[in-house]
Amino acid sequence: MTQQATKSAAIIGGGVIGGGWAARFLLMGWNVQVFDPDPEAQRKISEVIDNARRSLPGLSDVALPEEGELSFHDTMSEAVAGVTWIQESVPERLELKRKVYQTLQEHCPVDAIIGSSTSGFKPSELQGCATRPEQIVVTHPFNPVYLLPLIELVPTAQNSPEFIAQAKEILTEIGMFPLHVRAEIDAHIADRFLEAVWREALWLIKDGIATTEEIDNAIRYGFGLRWAQMGLFETYRIAGGEAGMRHFIEQFGPCLEWPWTKLMDVPELTEELIDAVAGQSDAQSGHMTIRQLERARDNNLVTILRGLKAQDFGAGALLNAQDKRIGEPAAMPADPSQPIVTIRRAIPLDWTDYNGHMNEARYLQAFGDATDRMMEIVGCDADYIANGGSYFTAETHIRHLDEVHAGAKIHIETQVLLGTGKKMHLFHRMFEGDRELATGEHMLIHVSLETRKASEPAPQIATALAILADAHAKLPKPEGTGKAVGVK
Repeated sequence: MTQQATKSAAIIGGGVIGGGWAARFLLMGWNVQVFDPDPEAQRKISEVIDNARRSLPGLSDVALPEEGELSFHDTMSEAVAGVTWIQESVPERLELKRKVYQTLQEHCPVDAIIGSSTSGFKPSELQGCATRPEQIVVTHPFNPVYLLPLIELVPTAQNSPEFIAQAKEILTEIGMFPLHVRAEIDAHIADRFLEAVWREALWLIKDGIATTEEIDNAIRYGFGLRWAQMGLFETYRIAGGEAGMRHFIEQFGPCLEWPWTKLMDVPELTEELIDAVAGQSDAQSGHMTIRQLERARDNNLVTILRGLKAQDFGAGALLNAQDKRIGEPAAMPADPSQPIVTIRRAIPLDWTDYNGHMNEARYLQAFGDATDRMMEIVGCDADYIANGGSYFTAETHIRHLDEVHAGAKIHIETQVLLGTGKKMHLFHRMFEGDRELATGEHMLIHVSLETRKASEPAPQIATALAILADAHAKLPKPEGTGKAVGVK
């Protein structure tokens, strides 16, 4: 990945949301400058960032940028010095937010973007007393900010098209999806849906129809899974069958007139109802600490998101696009005399097994990815394969030398042992830092995808492979080469 000058972001307010923003910027290579008067802010934010380090890197199949520098500051003026982006996440009190903006704009760069995490205020309300209203915009995230990509970007006429475009570019750069809300509205877009579900849920509890756990089960075992990857309207379009959305509306539209919900009638939050909700929630989840719940949530989200990534669909397509932005292009090394680093990545949460370390099948996947990378380096890329040539693996031998755990940042060094004729013989070594974790020896045969039989590679591939094989022949033979499973 091409190195660029490190940018800086200021985080004003380091609660759950502010800490998530700090983690997102930090792990995407930005320096992060935090202001929060809470004496516990550094501890709390550090714990959120630790969770992010454990989970976010595993969403990528390439190495994330080098982590930025995190610093805590005693004043807002120090925190906003020289920054490109300012994220305000202070409590939802309009007078407090306006006071914060007045202080920020006295000291921050005039071209910095000031984004507010507010879920309740419209941007025109935030801009009301500002010195430079055109500098302020709503950028409403969802928890955890470091994993969920959606940002509701809500501007006003005060914000120029260039300003909005720059905000979108930065949010996209850090792996998020800016949803441009074109008109101001209370609660923006997404929270209006959440509010509708929340109100209906309160009625179901008040009327004794369902408990908190039963309501959660209805969501997480049913439509929540559909919504996670396809949203509302695509889901209902499918429900309409071959006739599509029109048929769905014609079939189910009359239900809107039936007394199914109480959305227009809000239950009074009496102490009795509050006690019922809180008590049922304690019974449902009180056996877990907040950190345990957060980790369970992160495990689940990573698994869902990586599943969507494999299908290149929904939020998974966003992750694949982000990998392309931050990954290094495949190219012949300037110095072919050393083993080639073919893989840099973190181990995802869903790659571990019941023993708490990486599943043995994932070693093969990691080495297989390293082989694919080597194929790309010598020119056997997607275009070449589309034109009918490729390499098939004929034999593999993996040695497991040390444990690998979720979150470990690994790299794989690949040595070409043979690259003549139809054969490509590779030896991969997996490391975490200097600690060798495993080796994988792979013999591949070039084939014609038309005949599905062995064939000579194209001249340009044969030449590139020969260059690497000749250069690597001068290296020491890797320990374990040619070994098979044996009994001493």
